Amino acid sequence: MTEHYFEYGEAELAHLRKKDKKLGTAIDRMGIIKREINPDPFSALVESIVGQQISNKAAATVCRKLNELCGMCKNRLHTLSLEEIQSCGMSMRKAEYIKNIAEAAVNKTIDIDDFQNKSDEDIIMTLTAIKGIGVWTAEMLLIFSLMRPNVVSYGDLAIRRGMMNLYGLKELPKEKFARYAKRYAPYGSVASLYLWEMSH
Repeated sequence: MTEHYFEYGEAELAHLRKKDKKLGTAIDRMGIIKREINPDPFSALVESIVGQQISNKAAATVCRKLNELCGMCKNRLHTLSLEEIQSCGMSMRKAEYIKNIAEAAVNKTIDIDDFQNKSDEDIIMTLTAIKGIGVWTAEMLLIFSLMRPNVVSYGDLAIRRGMMNLYGLKELPKEKFARYAKRYAPYGSVASLYLWEMSH
């Protein structure tokens, strides 16, 4: 399997350095960050549902079994029973969510192939209408599958923690978060990669 990474380069970094000195210093210290992406939005969605509230290692095992069962193909997944999906090692509720997603993709309720023509907001709206997908899951898909350039997720605890660490803040109200996120535009997703690294 070819590995794909979130692509960015000097233009994005120069912009972020210019807009935010503290972030610029952090970028210089850390260098280029390689974060894997999954260019297939359907399997990326399924994997994000599987990964909710379990460790990465456990999620990888479940995804491997699911892949063996249906090759992460929406048509094949759609025909599986809930019990078959659950038997890969997940809760019945997650199995239902995954079946919902496969159904929506097959019926074109969510037209995954058309995502490249839609705005971030449209994609978030389409996805969150499906049971089991929240705003955070949709935002992670925008970054780690569709490689959208300007996503900074307020719903991501690690991003907020990274921001607080970077600026030495004790608390981070939503308005303040939005001000920083605006400063990173139009390369918020690249800033997000660095904020994640700074959350530890």
